[in-house]
Amino acid sequence: MSVIQAINRVARQAAIAVALVAFSPAAHSQQPSAAAMATAKQLVAVTGATALFNPLIAGVIEQAKILFLQQDPALNKDLTEVAAKLRTDMAPRFSEVTDEVARLYASHFTDRELKEILVFYQSSVGKKLLAEQTQVIDASMKFAQTWANKLSDEVVAKMRAEMIKKGHKL
Repeated sequence: MSVIQAINRVARQAAIAVALVAFSPAAHSQQPSAAAMATAKQLVAVTGATALFNPLIAGVIEQAKILFLQQDPALNKDLTEVAAKLRTDMAPRFSEVTDEVARLYASHFTDRELKEILVFYQSSVGKKLLAEQTQVIDASMKFAQTWANKLSDEVVAKMRAEMIKKGHKL
């Protein structure tokens, strides 16, 4: 899988995670408790949110490498070495992403709610949802694209017909 494909996949999955947080009922307190944060971190791990964001650091480094390669392709060998070093050096920064996702969950749900959600995701049906969700979303996106293309063709044909009725030659 190419870096671009991985980033696109992550972007789709991250959008789902963000939507789940953004459209959820707000929790009762502004600052998450330590207990809520701990539960939220478990939730992030169980739902695979950490895996969703794994390609981010490598993707950003690869984009920077490409930027410099466009300026001077002769830098490829050195840039590849620097990129490998940066991936190692930046790996600890990944916790910033997972901590923020956990904080967002803990800010939108009470500790009790987070525990209920966690129990769901640890259940057989919750595990199945996690396992099947990507395929369902991918199939939904493919359907929506095909449907929109067909709809577009229909709209263009109807608009053309209406404009011809009005005397316009299209």
